[in-house]
Amino acid sequence: MQEIQGKHADLSIEHPDTLLRILRALSSPLRLDIISSLCSENLSVSELAKKLNAPLSTIALAVRTLEKAGLIHTEERPGQHGTQKICLRALDSVSVDLVPAEKRIGALPLVLSIPIGSYSIAQDIAPTCGMLSEKHPLGALDLPAVFYSLQRFDAQMLWFKHGFLEYRLNAADNPSSDAIDYLEISFEACSEAPLYRSPWPSDISVEINGKRLGTWVCPCDCGGRAGHLTPGWWNLTNTQFGFLTKWRVDHTGSYLDGAYLSDVSIPDLRLEDSPYISLRVGVDPGAEHPNGINLFGSRFGDYPQEICMCVGYRV
Repeated sequence: MQEIQGKHADLSIEHPDTLLRILRALSSPLRLDIISSLCSENLSVSELAKKLNAPLSTIALAVRTLEKAGLIHTEERPGQHGTQKICLRALDSVSVDLVPAEKRIGALPLVLSIPIGSYSIAQDIAPTCGMLSEKHPLGALDLPAVFYSLQRFDAQMLWFKHGFLEYRLNAADNPSSDAIDYLEISFEACSEAPLYRSPWPSDISVEINGKRLGTWVCPCDCGGRAGHLTPGWWNLTNTQFGFLTKWRVDHTGSYLDGAYLSDVSIPDLRLEDSPYISLRVGVDPGAEHPNGINLFGSRFGDYPQEICMCVGYRV
């Protein structure tokens, strides 16, 4: 028999009659067995009775309960001896929201994992610079042209003295300042020196849609021990790991690891003016401490993540 694809149902405590009807229907082991049996094929009531070794009348009652709850539906089809009632699943999954809408903090956020080499623009990249995959260097070191190579998509660690990488992301079909409550960006990074060095402050900046959220003065280029995820072939005399930073912009301003950075807020980003969100990370050559950046992917450094952007939506 042809399998019929089911659907998903979202239930809410604000509609108790529907919620109770479905939960009661799911409270019986026999009715759960019927739903399980219909996952791979459509069956008649008599076929279900035979498969589950249950009386026909018991199966018929269970089928009526499931149908009233909207979990399955039935069709009359011709059989060898008259008509048969064929049972088909109507739902594949059910989720329940136990918090009323007026008490919800917000809609579920969208979380994007952005590979460090998936940037759209590399601007003013200056040596020292280079990039590595998990297994080997990607092109020559200290050659800015490598940042324009298609090999960049395999990058798990990259570094440069100054310049910016710009990532362009679609975070919503129609992103707007009214729809988005906050943006959070996190990544692992540190300063850049030949080999590694501490102290070695560097002014690392983050911009969204051309608005600078602020600048982090990273204290050093981290080494002296192996990064937790850094492959063993990468020499211990080189940079090994970084610091995990979290940047946030909401309707009150911009923050770094919870500390206030600037008054740049969500409305200042004018999200509705562009089909994408522009994220720029790098070091301004005119900064007080233009001492580079190392950026780590999910298989280098200490933290198993790429650049992460979390988009929080308003209800």
